[in-house]
Amino acid sequence: MQKKDASPHGFLPSFQHFATQAIHAGQEPEQWNFQDVVPPISLSTTFKQVAPGQHLGFEYSRAGNPTRKCLEKAVAALDGAKYSLAFASGLAATLTITHLLKAGDQIICMDDVYGGTNRYFRKVAAEFGLKISFVDCTKTKLLEAAITPETKLVWIETPTNPNLKLIDIEACAHTVHKHGDIILVVDNTFMSAYFQRPLALGADICMYSATKYMNGHSDVVMGLVSVNSEDLHNRLRFLQNALGAVPSPMDCYLCNRGLKTLQIRMEKHFKNGMAVAQFLESNPRVEKVIYPGLPSHPQHELAKRQCTGCPGMITFIIKGSLQHAETFLKNLKLFTLAESLGGYESLVELPAIMTHASVPKNDRDILGISDTLIRLSVGLEDEKDLLEDLDQALKAAHPSSGNCN
Repeated sequence: MQKKDASPHGFLPSFQHFATQAIHAGQEPEQWNFQDVVPPISLSTTFKQVAPGQHLGFEYSRAGNPTRKCLEKAVAALDGAKYSLAFASGLAATLTITHLLKAGDQIICMDDVYGGTNRYFRKVAAEFGLKISFVDCTKTKLLEAAITPETKLVWIETPTNPNLKLIDIEACAHTVHKHGDIILVVDNTFMSAYFQRPLALGADICMYSATKYMNGHSDVVMGLVSVNSEDLHNRLRFLQNALGAVPSPMDCYLCNRGLKTLQIRMEKHFKNGMAVAQFLESNPRVEKVIYPGLPSHPQHELAKRQCTGCPGMITFIIKGSLQHAETFLKNLKLFTLAESLGGYESLVELPAIMTHASVPKNDRDILGISDTLIRLSVGLEDEKDLLEDLDQALKAAHPSSGNCN
């Protein structure tokens, strides 16, 4: 359910009770002996049984842990889902979802995705007899044409990494589900639960690298999966235990803590992200800015129809060559040159050499991941300081704005 009031810049209104659910869902003090207001970190690997095979809800920490259970309940509430499961990383979640399939099945994956997803499907899953097809799912006709009787899973990101393309989740779900028992997975990492709810738009699985916005503090590596189907939940819960790629209780505690400020953080990321995107778009040293919050984004209207706002992820192309990009990166003071995203601090990276280096160069060229394409994760610092930092680094890369071509 969403509020009636419109959000800034013409996006959908925010989801009702979001902050309340983030703080209270799954956190009831009554579940603990001393009625702790903050859920404790349950470090025990095993739990006493009242009789052989009879326990009080937990038997072994891989199969279930009290701290993890709190987190999973909170995430389910924020995703508008019945169930949620936590994993040791985003790729551990991807691995577990892929284990729903068998040799000979086909996966259709959006062509512009996180480099680790591309690498896993191309170099690992394909080695175990799965057929992998990379398709531009922004065009439903191409998705439709790629579906075969062997297609069992469609994997999309929206926005994509790093080109920030948007996929119409509802249209994609309609296309996929008319072909029968195909699972639609949406990687919702860039948007977080605050800005987008894929399950409400027809997706079967919503997944995250919770390392990013959902935790938000750059101190946890984790994956999250949410579903509404009881059958999918039961199968994934079995695999969660059988494969064993589960997060530690400490990481669950930290991510659970991070959710409490998710709404506040995402609103600030949106505000700073919009300011940075507008600044870059008006800068003569910049060739192109890609940000779904800008009217210049080719799918801006879809963003307003599908999302409640935009995160701090911005991709832009600096004028010049790799040398100009490297000079810009070396001169930044507040934006830290580092992989990952979604933390409170601002980060910057060069996808062609960093996060997407494992993607074959021919594919990078087709996708437009050039040596001058730069990805920003705009953090929570003061807006003025961020703009000043970008301005001085751009001037260092191009001392004269008249000689940028």
